Amino acid sequence: MTFGHEKLDVYPAAIEYVGWAYRLCERLKAHGNAKDQLLRASQAVPLNIAEGNGKATDGDRRRYFEIARGSALECGAVQDVLEVCGALSAQENAEAKKLLDRIVAMLTKLGQRGYSVREESGKYSTNKPNSDSDSKSTQNRGRNRNRNRNRDRKKASKLGTKI
Repeated sequence: MTFGHEKLDVYPAAIEYVGWAYRLCERLKAHGNAKDQLLRASQAVPLNIAEGNGKATDGDRRRYFEIARGSALECGAVQDVLEVCGALSAQENAEAKKLLDRIVAMLTKLGQRGYSVREESGKYSTNKPNSDSDSKSTQNRGRNRNRNRNRDRKKASKLGTKI
């Protein structure tokens, strides 16, 4: 079974980046704060993609994609910090940023108003006939309520009052 977010091109790219960040952090001896920040931010990208794609409204979905985009940009900044501190080579930084650039571009598109990718809706059914007797009684209660309102309005208009 595949979830909807797994069908998005950005999700496997984000997972690939998490793997790269984890391998980088495993070999770093120092720079504890930058390591922790890179691990948290890199993991936030696919987590927000998955959560956002599962949201019901377009606004919520866009918000999560924008948060994921922000986390990806944060990863780029952490890489720059690690490069300037000598923990990451300029070449490694540039290579990883190519992947981040792709991720940011896809998330930017997904975060735009009017652009959405949704899961296909599944059809759920049973072999049992609909035995919901409540639906008819609910409809009758609604009709009776409307009749009573109309009757009360007519009485009020005869008496010259307003309801």
